[in-house]
Amino acid sequence: MKNLATGTSHAKIILIGEHGVVYGQPAIALPISTIQMQAVIHQRDTAQTVKSRYFNGDFHTMSANLGGIQSLIKTLLARFEAPDQGFDIHITSDIPSERGMGSSAAAAVAVTRAFYDFFEQPLSHQTLLKTANVAESYTHGQPSGLDVATASAKSPVWFIKGRENYPIPVNLHGYLVIADTGIKSQTKVAVTTVRNLLMVEGATIQQRIDHLGVLTRQTRDALANDDLTGLASALNGAQDDLRSLGVSHPALEQLLAVARQNGALAAKLTGSGQGGCMIAIAPEAEIANTLSQKLSAAGATATWVEPFAVEA
Repeated sequence: MKNLATGTSHAKIILIGEHGVVYGQPAIALPISTIQMQAVIHQRDTAQTVKSRYFNGDFHTMSANLGGIQSLIKTLLARFEAPDQGFDIHITSDIPSERGMGSSAAAAVAVTRAFYDFFEQPLSHQTLLKTANVAESYTHGQPSGLDVATASAKSPVWFIKGRENYPIPVNLHGYLVIADTGIKSQTKVAVTTVRNLLMVEGATIQQRIDHLGVLTRQTRDALANDDLTGLASALNGAQDDLRSLGVSHPALEQLLAVARQNGALAAKLTGSGQGGCMIAIAPEAEIANTLSQKLSAAGATATWVEPFAVEA
């Protein structure tokens, strides 16, 4: 057993396919390696303590909103036959919560990796996914597994509900800019909005959902073939569909307009919408950095710039 152990993870965003994925269409999630989470464990004799931005104290008295992490740690201690082992775990994060960036999943991945490192045990990727989903199941009921898969991935993840997730290749020159509206995304409200529209308008809304699937497949091809123009077309089309599904928000629309006015090839919401974050695509680092500054000036509470990967 180590005196000091660490585990890391990162944020994720949905590049395209949100809401369509609820109805059997594909989605693509991107790992965002520059937005990190870390769990550090120090060995203690008997005390079991947790420190994070939401809780600081005895592991057994963790607040209800951290019940998923508490359940995960109990599972891990039982697995290693060390329920009374003392530890002090400090979880630090640059990932904003309730913005559709996979904060809870990233915490579960980092904590799982840290405890396996602490007990000096090998950790396969499949075991990591299964274990981290202990926390996600507590927090979300029936998680899709997409957030955990992407929080531990190095490549974009192709996802269709009820099927196996798998990585897809990316060979694209360009930059992704992410901006936070500062407004919590409202997943349940947004999903209900789409469902109600589908019930009322039927075929018109179904066409939008099906079109999101078409655009997601086009995006997969664009990522693999260094087609920034094709990617931009697909993402802009997806935003039109999402707006028609009723899941945008005035704060999102304001930032989308600012991005397009300042050199973005495409801009759309990411995640459930009705708040949360937006993304923009830029062809060059200079334009991406300018977009970041302009979005901040327009009210974004945080921005990040991430290059797309290019195969060697």
